Amino acid sequence: MIKELTPREVVRELDRYIVGQDEAKRMVAIALRNRYRRSKVEQEMREEIYPKNILMVGPTGVGKTEIARRLAKLVNAPFVKVEATKFTEVGYVGRDVEGIVRDLVENAVRMVKDEHAERVKTRAEVLAEDRLVSLLTNPPKKSAQNPIDILLGSRNKEQEPSEEEQQRLSGKRSEILEQLRNGELEEREIQVEVEEAAPQLEVGGNAINIGDMMGGIMPKKTKLRHVKVKEARKILISEESQKLIDEDAVKEEAVRRSEQQGIVFLDEIDKIAGRSSGHGPDVSREGVQRDILPIVEGSTVNTKYGAVRTDFILFIAAGAFHVAKISDLIPELQGRFPVHVKLKSLNREDFIRILTHPDNALTRQYAALLEVDKVKLSFDQEALEEIADAASNANEMGENIGARRLHGVFEELLEDISYNAGGEDMPDVELNITADYVRKHVSAAKKADLKKYIL
Repeated sequence: MIKELTPREVVRELDRYIVGQDEAKRMVAIALRNRYRRSKVEQEMREEIYPKNILMVGPTGVGKTEIARRLAKLVNAPFVKVEATKFTEVGYVGRDVEGIVRDLVENAVRMVKDEHAERVKTRAEVLAEDRLVSLLTNPPKKSAQNPIDILLGSRNKEQEPSEEEQQRLSGKRSEILEQLRNGELEEREIQVEVEEAAPQLEVGGNAINIGDMMGGIMPKKTKLRHVKVKEARKILISEESQKLIDEDAVKEEAVRRSEQQGIVFLDEIDKIAGRSSGHGPDVSREGVQRDILPIVEGSTVNTKYGAVRTDFILFIAAGAFHVAKISDLIPELQGRFPVHVKLKSLNREDFIRILTHPDNALTRQYAALLEVDKVKLSFDQEALEEIADAASNANEMGENIGARRLHGVFEELLEDISYNAGGEDMPDVELNITADYVRKHVSAAKKADLKKYIL
């Protein structure tokens, strides 16, 4: 079920990670709330209400992808990001556009399976613990089998233990169970019998299980693994969870969620815009647009989990549109992205906010990374301003890559520290980055000598 977030709450959550771009945040927040509103109207009217797809226009590194990704995380919706340039017109070597929907469904299946596994986790842990005690009490023996028995699916039957043996094992089980719960056996090595994954063939974007093709004639192949108890517990919990999960229910829910809540982020859409000259690298651009069109318009795509309708999937397209214009897209595709949002380039003040405001700010990320090696990192306000200046200068002098420029500046700034930190004999170090340190270590922050330009 879609979380009941109002547009204001959605924008507030996006503000925690993305600086600026208020118009884009408002538009995606409204699109998200409209989905919830649609889910509450009568069935007959619901089938008539289609999502209003969004086209984001703005330079690289200003937050287009991050807005879409955070939006999907916010409502736990199936999400897939694809590059339009990966696809080619039918008849050329390249990816088929229907792969977009297949990837979306795969993500939905993974998401739903994790949710179902969480629900049965307690029961799976109890069953895994019981199997673990049995393995520690009476380790499995890999016996040789006749090939004919293997084909017929029959196994060598083990001899039933005597009454006296059963009593002895029962007492031993109680003792081992107590040790297991006290964490005394975590490092002990045991043998665990696990199923080997059947080989799969990739046909037309679908993975076909060879075991399924054989109609279950061939028995499942197993192998013995030597692992520690703590690893064996994870393997057994996973196996027991798989047995408790209803696979059909997972598939049905995943398909439903993909259709009703799926979000597809179609990046670099401007790279497939442009008039086709009929030869050279541009030959399939318009063809790719025409192939994408049915998916965005609404069609049915066959996947290994069943047929998926794309009518109600929200598509968010993005592109810089430096060379091409929106009008270079075919009119039908333009009509399927009625909401246009312009994202602004980032300036020095935006960079300062990016370094201090978001929950995942780079300053916090690098501080957390270096704390692992006993380096406590902090930054002066003047240092942050110098870093912002350096990033702005580098964007002006070279290609404007937006906030991604900050990653390069930080790597250059902290290169010596990152290289020398670490090791068992490393003492605890407190390190404060100052404006002078930034000017000394970042080439884009060094002041240019203007005297050499004076005649």
